[in-house]
Amino acid sequence: MISTDALRELLPEGRVFDDPDVLAAHSRDRATFCPAGTPAALVRAYDTDDVAAVLKWAHENRVPVVPQGARSGLSGAANALDGCVLLSLEKMDAILDIDPDEQLAVVQPGVVNGVLAAAVAEKGLFYPPDPGSRSISTIGGNVSTNAGGMCCVKYGVTGDFVRGLEVVLADGRVMRTGRRTAKGVAGYDLTRLMVGAEGTLGVVTEVTVALRPASAQPLTAVAFFPEVAGSARTVSGYLAEGYQPSVLEFMDASSVKAVQQIADLGFPEGMAAMLLVQSDRGADAPADLAAFERVARAMGAAEVVVSDSAAEGEMLMQARRLVGDAHEKLGKALLIDDVCVPRRHLVDLVEGLQRIAEEHRVQVLCSGHAGDGNMHPVVAFDDGDADETARAQKAFDAIMQLGLDLGGTITGEHGIGQLKREWLGHELDEAGLWASRAIKAALDPHNVLNPTRVLP
Repeated sequence: MISTDALRELLPEGRVFDDPDVLAAHSRDRATFCPAGTPAALVRAYDTDDVAAVLKWAHENRVPVVPQGARSGLSGAANALDGCVLLSLEKMDAILDIDPDEQLAVVQPGVVNGVLAAAVAEKGLFYPPDPGSRSISTIGGNVSTNAGGMCCVKYGVTGDFVRGLEVVLADGRVMRTGRRTAKGVAGYDLTRLMVGAEGTLGVVTEVTVALRPASAQPLTAVAFFPEVAGSARTVSGYLAEGYQPSVLEFMDASSVKAVQQIADLGFPEGMAAMLLVQSDRGADAPADLAAFERVARAMGAAEVVVSDSAAEGEMLMQARRLVGDAHEKLGKALLIDDVCVPRRHLVDLVEGLQRIAEEHRVQVLCSGHAGDGNMHPVVAFDDGDADETARAQKAFDAIMQLGLDLGGTITGEHGIGQLKREWLGHELDEAGLWASRAIKAALDPHNVLNPTRVLP
């Protein structure tokens, strides 16, 4: 076990903590099936100099460092390793600049997503990436996993809005990537390399993001289907006609039922699936929703509700926003998954999940971003029952394989972390794994940054 005295000598007072209770409270994120070790110390960084000092020392002394944000991740990437330094960036939470003329913002990694969205909205601007955890997740964490959210179907994911980064490399050197300009192709795209790297290649200490002009208040519609196939065909049919909804979300019957148990929204019973759609195209929004209703009814929707106000739409959106809380109220352990498949295979995915649930005798619920094929199956199980826990793990593996068999990916936005590390070897080919390992070795030769994460 390392001594914290050396770290205390390097850093200003009040940065280093080794109290066992504090370390235990910061030792893991929200992932299931991901072990957490016993860290040696927690460092709360307040600026780039703090981060650089910790990494330079760790590099020289071969001490693993696990970067952390809000620890709201679902893949175990922020879990402690035995003897590691936990490097918390939560206190680096300043919005450094909002530039309405250039439509960009510069923020530290600890800024909460929802706080940034509200701040730019006051200036008539819009930051579209909106993960379901936007009220607690940080921009640094969003960059780490290239997080998405409900607006991705129209606007894209975090990486589509990151223009530049300040990154501290494994040996403590500070690197700036990207630019503030709208265009730029000078050199390798090191910004894209760092986005989604989950703290294995460098520690992000500043993020420059692009913004959009504020969109119109969206209008909302929901459609209920007696069969899952009808909802999937509606997604493909509606988008194939050229419509660009700002939100297009799916909930299966189990997820709708779970939400109804904590908030009676008056949804019909006996339905197999629900779609929720929004359009933020102002005066054109009513026509967009009318087209959605037409397609949904042609595909067998039993009921379609079209809001006539933004307030009513927000009430309908509550159903989707409450899914996470509703799942937690089930009183079971949750293994929250994240696969992305081509939209034409959505029905194959959801029906395959039903078969997996039956085969392994566990509950599998599903909701997600139907518009881009990114779904979030959730395996709910009794973690006090060893046999059921083992079956839940097998169900998880079967879901991973199903996503790959359907031409998809093992993660759309939650990242690899520990949870899916071994599965990355199933998705990438041999050359891809070699290239990834070569990049890691070049940037982090002593394997200090978040070791045993991402790469198998």
